[in-house]
Amino acid sequence: MKGETPGDSPITAGGAIFTKLKALGVSHVFSNAGTDFPPIIEGLVEAQRRGLDLPLPVTVPHEHAAVSMAHGFYQVSGRAQAVMLHTNVGLSNGATAIINAWCDHIPMIVMSGRTPTTERGRFGARTVPIGWGQEMFDQEALIREATKWQYEIRFPEQVPELLDRAWAIANSGPKGPVYLSLPREVLCEPCPAEGISAPPRMTPVTTAPDGDAVARAARALAQADNPVIIAQRGAGGADGFAALTRFVEDHAIPLVHYWPNQIAIPMAHPMQVGADPSPWLAEADVVLALDCLAPWMPDGVKLRDDATIIQAAPDPLFGRTPVRNFPADITLAGPVGATLAALIPAVGAEPRDETRIATRRKRVAAASETSRAAVMARAEAGASAPMTKDWVSLCLGRALKGRRATVFHELGCPLQPLDLDQPDSYFQEPFSGGLGWGMPAAIGAKMADPDRLVVATVGDGSYMFANPTACHFVAEAQNVPLIVLVLNNEEWAAVRYSVQGLYPEGESKTANEVPLTSLRPSPDFAKVAEASRAYTETVTDGRDLPAALDRAIRVAEEEQRQVLLNIAIARG
Repeated sequence: MKGETPGDSPITAGGAIFTKLKALGVSHVFSNAGTDFPPIIEGLVEAQRRGLDLPLPVTVPHEHAAVSMAHGFYQVSGRAQAVMLHTNVGLSNGATAIINAWCDHIPMIVMSGRTPTTERGRFGARTVPIGWGQEMFDQEALIREATKWQYEIRFPEQVPELLDRAWAIANSGPKGPVYLSLPREVLCEPCPAEGISAPPRMTPVTTAPDGDAVARAARALAQADNPVIIAQRGAGGADGFAALTRFVEDHAIPLVHYWPNQIAIPMAHPMQVGADPSPWLAEADVVLALDCLAPWMPDGVKLRDDATIIQAAPDPLFGRTPVRNFPADITLAGPVGATLAALIPAVGAEPRDETRIATRRKRVAAASETSRAAVMARAEAGASAPMTKDWVSLCLGRALKGRRATVFHELGCPLQPLDLDQPDSYFQEPFSGGLGWGMPAAIGAKMADPDRLVVATVGDGSYMFANPTACHFVAEAQNVPLIVLVLNNEEWAAVRYSVQGLYPEGESKTANEVPLTSLRPSPDFAKVAEASRAYTETVTDGRDLPAALDRAIRVAEEEQRQVLLNIAIARG
């Protein structure tokens, strides 16, 4: 809403907050309102009637979903959004999603009301019993370890400057969520208009790798006989993706996508060697770990004694992770895209051994082709009733080929058979593992880029965790034609795999039912989606899946309706 500036006339703090957020570039505020919101809502109506420029308030009936939508919105747009929650109980509902955002380095401004401090005699004082029930000694403690900065606003005139500060800190590297507590009495006071429509006065901090460290890393990579790159969080955007794709080809360096949140080069690239780093690390003399929280499993990998390990990330030592003891002989601090922009030409300036590179290229390409053929063969073999996850992934990748599309994966379609080739085509759940992220994050992404085809692939348990009724409601209310694939194996397969991984010869290996993992009887997920007028199908035979995917895409694109496919997946 564009119109007049507020001039010198004070405005209710709620209107001031939304006006300032829009000045910071926030286009959406994902919210779940409560009894702390009256001054927010009154201020919004006031600001709308004044014709002020405001972000869109989005009603999300669960806080975990609201935070996750802001998460996904940033992932495809690069623009931090805001979330507004209800006192301590709303903040606690959103805490898991805030942990996810923290783990994934997603900037956002999280706010929640604070129950009134006063019991009487002040405008905004307690008026309902929950004013006593929701008060805490330290509400910020709920999310202190998962935010970069927290503060409780004390006076309404602080709104412009505190939001400037919150925005700048959230967007400084390593990026992440920040939190502002909003006491109701403060929100009820008029806010001076000065500064609420002004652009930010603080610039986010961007670090850059040390020049000497770049030179040492470039020399090590250029001289290496067996270098390898481990990538987990992409290549820092489209430019980094293109540059890294050319770099690994030019220098014949294998790249492993080990537990990736994003892809760093096309999956069909001859230097893309799959998901298992173990055989490559066993012989590697130089390892470049690109934004890897956990670049390999320490118990499963034996590095060469003379191997040089280069850790490149916004914070290469991941200083807010209590225990993380991976070697870091050379550290390159800064955004991955900027680091690659400095490192790649530095490697190119070093002496080049064409014979060694040609020999390595032939060996790596052969290994890549063998790995890719095995992945595709395994996927093709899964076209059964019930089908395998790999078959669903292969069919989805084929259906999306040539389209501008993004897959949000949460225990859904495995990456390798998807065969994706674009930098923003794939996002996986954060390593924090707060389930329920995939579907609402995909909704946020679709809201950020309505012309993009967005697919959420989730397990049956993950779908239940996503507060699906709330998510389908938002998708319908906001006209978000999302496609959701529920890969339904009627169990917590990840839990069972974890048990069998720790006890490979244990009793659970031969058990017909592993305790605490069964999700039988399975709910009829199609009916959940149909309650919000979604198009749904249940697919039980793998041979029927390609046509079902084609129908789903047609409905989403042509009818602009949300879609859910409930897909029967084999256990095991």
